[in-house]
Amino acid sequence: MTRVRLVVLLLSLGLMRPLVTGIFMDKLASKKLCADDDCVYTISLARAEEDYNASDCRFINIKKGQLIYVYSKLVKEKDSGEFWAGSVYGEQYEDHMGTVGYFPSSLVSEQHVYQEANKTVPTTVRNLQKP
Repeated sequence: MTRVRLVVLLLSLGLMRPLVTGIFMDKLASKKLCADDDCVYTISLARAEEDYNASDCRFINIKKGQLIYVYSKLVKEKDSGEFWAGSVYGEQYEDHMGTVGYFPSSLVSEQHVYQEANKTVPTTVRNLQKP
């Protein structure tokens, strides 16, 4: 009986602490340019001119020479950097393929433009679960 009470007590104490903790990260931009309203179509293919190590979970690591599919381009604000969102491409990077994140646009050169990024979309947090 005392074991049951101990388990209940430990579970109760566990529920009293915050369920989610984290570090607040400033928004990179209020708007982004995309090829479509949902930013799912590829805008362009870019090649990394330099290595880049991601500073936090919003960004992706890129290596010099790596190809990157670009899905959106953040609209530059006052003192912010200029970032694009994309995912890496190539067999040697297959562990990272499909992971979408931001990277500095100054470190890449566009190789091929598939579609014009002419849709301005607000950068909002979206619920990934369907209702």
